[in-house]
Amino acid sequence: AIGLRSFIEGEPYYANFSDHVRVSVVFVVIMILSLVAMGLYHRQLREGVSGMLIRLAVALVAGVLLTKLAFLTFRGLDVYFPFTLAAAFSAIGIVLSRWLFLSLVDLERIKRQVLVLGTGKSAALIDNRLRRRTDRRGFHIVDYIHVLSEGSTETLGPANSITLNEPLIRYARRRRVDEIVVALDERRKELPISELLDCKLGGIAVIELATFFEREASRIELDVRASWIVFSDGFRRGALVRAIKRFFDLFISSVLIILTLPLMLLTAAAISIESKGRGPLFYRQMRMGEEGKPFKLMKFRSMVENAEKDGIARWAQRNDSRVTKVGAFIRRTRLDELPQLWNVLYGDMSFVGPRPERPEFVCNLQKNIPYYQERLRVKPGMTGWAQICYPYGASEKDAFAKLEFDLYYVKNYSIFLDLTILLRTAEVVLLGKGVR
Repeated sequence: AIGLRSFIEGEPYYANFSDHVRVSVVFVVIMILSLVAMGLYHRQLREGVSGMLIRLAVALVAGVLLTKLAFLTFRGLDVYFPFTLAAAFSAIGIVLSRWLFLSLVDLERIKRQVLVLGTGKSAALIDNRLRRRTDRRGFHIVDYIHVLSEGSTETLGPANSITLNEPLIRYARRRRVDEIVVALDERRKELPISELLDCKLGGIAVIELATFFEREASRIELDVRASWIVFSDGFRRGALVRAIKRFFDLFISSVLIILTLPLMLLTAAAISIESKGRGPLFYRQMRMGEEGKPFKLMKFRSMVENAEKDGIARWAQRNDSRVTKVGAFIRRTRLDELPQLWNVLYGDMSFVGPRPERPEFVCNLQKNIPYYQERLRVKPGMTGWAQICYPYGASEKDAFAKLEFDLYYVKNYSIFLDLTILLRTAEVVLLGKGVR
């Protein structure tokens, strides 16, 4: 393509192969990161064709602009690369590959074949919590097996629950089962150890229901044997990991404060103009930090002055009457969150972690929700796994649901997971998800 362009324009063709590779790698990496940032590699993405095309369009435009910026910033990446042609072919290739993926991804025969051992309340959680088609893209339930020692008549229905009259391993091999999920309500009395061991030695994976939920839903399911958390892998927070995370926070917060300073000045000016110079520009609110240490979180003021003059703490609601016109805009664009970069720089917060809550809410939530205090074991963050996986929460029920995602983050923390969350936060900001 480069040679063809040179021929058409009548220019000599000097570029060598290594130049092509270097420029192409930059372009590909930026495009992949743009697609990740728009959630297009999230396996539970619940979008139709129109939603998918919108995300693709935003990702392609962002990728093209960022690649252009890279070409201008780094002089070694010459702009002889036929950029428009490459972007057009990339768009066509991505759309076609997405169409092919959506055509094949829901075929039952290419999924992991799962056999569920149990037909009680625990097993029923699979249908209740993973009921959407997008939730089941990685697996197919072959059957639910009723264990006679369960002593319960509660089953999931004759369509997908059976009682075996042959050895478990023989049935599993006949149905080409890849994995057995143990979902018994009372495991101590009911677990068929010998048969499960035969299956495991026969090459069939055997896992607990809690582990299955963690893998498929990317959260810790607290309704399933919550004590499993204590004995499972994860929850490692060594000194080296903390040091790396702190260095990452210091570096990124310093860079972003410099880059977003013009935006912060414009936001401050807009707030001042709307309020005619009355009232503070910033809103400082007490929040609970790591190990329950309180700190003052900084935001641009988006509500009327003295929004809680009666002293009663309230969850923010949709179309909250206390929000000003400028406040509604900066909330939608997340500009009100920018002062929290200073909280990150000071060390009160991290870039990624559970969102900090007010002490008044934490006190009640700790009493009513098991393991809620565990989210205080790490620094709170400007963004987090719960923020990109769950809509805005404004109730105790929402707090319970978000806790399951927060515990998943605490359990599986890694720098790679932090980077993934930061990239996907762009999707939340650009598409205005969870705005109140």
